[in-house]
Amino acid sequence: MATQDDANKELDNNKKEVQQEFKGFFTAFKNFMTHLLDIRGETDKELTIEKIKAGISVKSHNAWVLIFSIVIASIGLNVSSTAVVIGAMLVSPLMGPILGLGLSIGINDIDTLKRSLINLGVMVGLSVTTSFLFFSIPLFQEATPEIIARTAPDVRDVMIALAGGLALIIALSRRTEMTNTIAGIAIATALMPPLCTAGYGLGTWNLEFFFGAMFLFIINAIFIALATFMIVKFLRFPMVKYINQVKRKRVAQLAGFIATIILAFSIYQFYLLFKENQYKLNAENFIHALADKTGAGIISTKIDYTTRNIKLVVLGSNINQDQNKDWTKKLESFGLANTTLTIQQDDKASLLENEINLIKDSYVKNQNLIATKDEIIQQKENQLAEKERELQKLYNKMIPFIQISQEAKIIYNDLEKLSYANKLETNFKTIDTILVFEASWKQKNNKKQEQLKQWLQARLSNSKIELVNH
Repeated sequence: MATQDDANKELDNNKKEVQQEFKGFFTAFKNFMTHLLDIRGETDKELTIEKIKAGISVKSHNAWVLIFSIVIASIGLNVSSTAVVIGAMLVSPLMGPILGLGLSIGINDIDTLKRSLINLGVMVGLSVTTSFLFFSIPLFQEATPEIIARTAPDVRDVMIALAGGLALIIALSRRTEMTNTIAGIAIATALMPPLCTAGYGLGTWNLEFFFGAMFLFIINAIFIALATFMIVKFLRFPMVKYINQVKRKRVAQLAGFIATIILAFSIYQFYLLFKENQYKLNAENFIHALADKTGAGIISTKIDYTTRNIKLVVLGSNINQDQNKDWTKKLESFGLANTTLTIQQDDKASLLENEINLIKDSYVKNQNLIATKDEIIQQKENQLAEKERELQKLYNKMIPFIQISQEAKIIYNDLEKLSYANKLETNFKTIDTILVFEASWKQKNNKKQEQLKQWLQARLSNSKIELVNH
């Protein structure tokens, strides 16, 4: 009995030793991670506040640095040179007022908040005006891929702005300044290109580009300010003290209200951008699955999240009404409920080819049975010859699209893309074929668009031509 008790005690002691060792390991790991990730120890709060406040103002040197950096960035966007744009972002002082916004809300500093808003407005005004003057010169009005890429925000832009803002305020809060980190964040968050693109939109009277680019800049600025506010609160920066208790309370309420609005707006915009991104991804998956399973020759796609419409241009296959309904039913399984599927196809040649193939099949299958009946054979051959003549006539009516497109590009330099298809139109008495051309321009010009339509009508000797411009 004593031996059993001793064994139990020894087992209990072993359990306690294991528990203590585990607790010791856990404590050591916790201490290691705390030491590794803790940013409070090396934070100089007063110095950080001074550095951020010093970078808010736009005057003398800062103003000229901003103007010339905008010129450099505009040139970089115009020639699609990423290196030039990066160089401009390295010297740009745009971050200062945005950091000032986040700091002032975090420490209830109403004076710094006003200063930050005023200087941010001045910086944005200077930037857009400078890029507007640059892009007002006709020589620099081409819509390059670098410019087009800055016309709409993406959910990844939000994540970059938030992560960049967090990294920036953490780097600034150190006693020793991390210059390389600050420069890298200035490049990553890319505040300048949207402002240059907004100036381009004004310079070319493309308001879609202007508003899209300004929205992208605002999204970036808000999330950088939000990141600054979060770190300032996390590190418990000292609040600004007011002698007047009423004013102190009013300022605290105002700062809290602004912080709540910014946070709510940020979360809402992130949600909207995430939904749009997810919708486009689902639409692309649907289109790929459709092409793989059906073998449809999808030559053009257009996904519109706003109207929830997917437009497909299909060539080389006849899509009947049942197939169209079947495709539409599959939308919901890809997370595309309430989406309209629009299919545009050139089906006249396909139908005629199918009819010829049926006649050929019938001719081959019955050739042995009617070998002795020359009259029936001749009849089939005559039918086949007639259909082939009809097909040849149809091919003769088809336009020399490659030659037409090459000529159009020579005449109209601003023409970026040209496509066409036949559209069947009926008044329920007759069926007519309309040539539909779709043109994408580097920049919109109503006069050139009308000239292109008239040229196509004259070139093809066909007045029944529709031109859709983008």
